[in-house]
Amino acid sequence: MESWLKQSGASGLDDLELADFSDTGRGLRTLRRFKEGEKFLTIPRGVLWTVEHAYADPFLGPALLSTRPPLSVDDTLAIYILFVRSCGSGYDGLRCHVAALPASYTSSIFFAEAELEVCVGTSLYTTTKQLDRQIEDDYRGLVVRLFGRHQELFPRDKFTIENYKWALCTVWSRAMDFKLPDGDSIRLLAPFADMLNHSSEVEQCHVYDVFSGNLSVLAGKNYESGDQCAYLEVFFQVFINYGPIPNNRLLRLYGFVVPGNPNDSYDLVLVTHPMAPFFEQKHKLWVSAGLDSTSTISLTLTDPLPRRVLRYLRIQRLHESDLAIIAPHQSDAAVEKISDSNEVEVLRFLVESISGLLDVFGTQLEKLEEQLAEGFYSPGGNAWSAAHVSLGEQRVLRLTRKTAEDLLAAVESGSGNERGLLSAPAQCAKCEKVSVQLMRCGRCNKVMYCGRACQVAHYKEHKAMCLATASKNGSERN
Repeated sequence: MESWLKQSGASGLDDLELADFSDTGRGLRTLRRFKEGEKFLTIPRGVLWTVEHAYADPFLGPALLSTRPPLSVDDTLAIYILFVRSCGSGYDGLRCHVAALPASYTSSIFFAEAELEVCVGTSLYTTTKQLDRQIEDDYRGLVVRLFGRHQELFPRDKFTIENYKWALCTVWSRAMDFKLPDGDSIRLLAPFADMLNHSSEVEQCHVYDVFSGNLSVLAGKNYESGDQCAYLEVFFQVFINYGPIPNNRLLRLYGFVVPGNPNDSYDLVLVTHPMAPFFEQKHKLWVSAGLDSTSTISLTLTDPLPRRVLRYLRIQRLHESDLAIIAPHQSDAAVEKISDSNEVEVLRFLVESISGLLDVFGTQLEKLEEQLAEGFYSPGGNAWSAAHVSLGEQRVLRLTRKTAEDLLAAVESGSGNERGLLSAPAQCAKCEKVSVQLMRCGRCNKVMYCGRACQVAHYKEHKAMCLATASKNGSERN
């Protein structure tokens, strides 16, 4: 593959090599020092996997272009990869890249049922089940619309549903997305560059040149070539940053998790049936608040109860008398608290709903922590990864419930407007004492403790949120 890329105009290959690492699997290793921001790898436009190149192929292109409705970007790229892999001759360079791709993936759609059951209750579990059904439906559609009409291009034994799932996961786990100046976007796969693994410790450092069409990678930090001694020089793995991605998405798309991921989240889906009372009036209010009758909102460790959740629910719980009062002020009706009674109803519903979501988890947080600490799940295995997703989502949901409980207590005690509501009463984060002198966590400056003992006891639960908040605060200062 490297020879083909060099002949095609790629640069930087002599300073890198493919290697297997114990913690990440296959990746790229540096053979010299790189300074942060230095461009160390460029893959030219002509060898990139893109929709444009798939359409331009003299054999595959006409079949793709004749398909109606047009295929999605992911389906087009997946079929392009399978088509090249199925060819016995030609496409020598691209086939070298395909041969270097993993033979299998550890994305959640490949989990055995028992492995997926470890994360019952998570948004990943629900999404994976839906994705399995969607892939089956999409594959049946491809057989009718494309494969069956061009059997000479798509032999059935090389375009099975298992091959289709493999190709989709190749796209999901290795594609790079870029926004273009005209507002459009491009998704591409870059041979060799797609071997770079993720690390949150480097800056995002891959760029697409819209003028040349080339893909370049810059060093996201300073890399030393190694600690030299008389007999050995140790070389280091080079990383890129996929972005602040939670474990549920990392496992679904890339097939791995980051233990204690500070970006963990839970996707809360809020739905109101069109036949619900006063739906039309409420729908107008949701739209004016930047929402819809079905809204998916991410709950995170740093923002466990986003204002958008409260805005949605305030509108959903409106009664006829409330609607008559706020209708003349529709533009800002859902921004502030509507009334104490509405707020209490919203927060009670939220506490009960989050508790219900937590009850659905197959293994509760404390038990999962115990199992992971005792090595109950094989480290790095599918069940181990699923356990970490469940752990992260439960931590987020517990923070959401606690925040809602604090807000509810503030409303019921008669405290003032929304500004006051969104600041929880000062109390020890562990024992919840309020009538004592408290000290703040020195790293995140968010939570408070009555003493060192409570801070130490609470650290395991607080660690992920603490690191995420401290990282966010550091980024804002920079």
